[in-house]
Amino acid sequence: MRGTTDDWRKDRIGSALRGENPTVLRKLAAGFAVIGDVQFLPGYSVLLVDDPAVGRLSDLPKERRMAFLSDMDKLGEAVERACRRLDSAFRRVNLEILGNTDPFLHAHIWPRFDWESADLVGRPVWLYPRERWHDEQYALGPQHATIRRAITRELDLLTS
Repeated sequence: MRGTTDDWRKDRIGSALRGENPTVLRKLAAGFAVIGDVQFLPGYSVLLVDDPAVGRLSDLPKERRMAFLSDMDKLGEAVERACRRLDSAFRRVNLEILGNTDPFLHAHIWPRFDWESADLVGRPVWLYPRERWHDEQYALGPQHATIRRAITRELDLLTS
């Protein structure tokens, strides 16, 4: 996030456990719902496992694995509800557990919209041009307060 120290980025889960990760929306049963660092698709969120030693879904005992997947479902539904309410061009949510870059278990929640270019809307988000990932105009910041509040509200409704 702009204007904050980036120390939390070096230890996303540890900083969430300490209450120092500014992207955390809510603590869930087996992880932390966080809003993504980039918002070229507004509402992009991530579910971080709550144990930094867990690298894969299969590292979790069955009960915790099911809890993580349930959290992923809740976050996906919260993003879907929030995005649908805020943008009439909302299309769907893509859910992904990839684990190719970061060594800890996490799940990506990507909202997709009809306003995306035709050459990208039906393809994986990872094929978006590299500059989208690093362009300051898409960096998470105060301008994303509305979507943050909307997702958090939906999470609260789904977990109550």
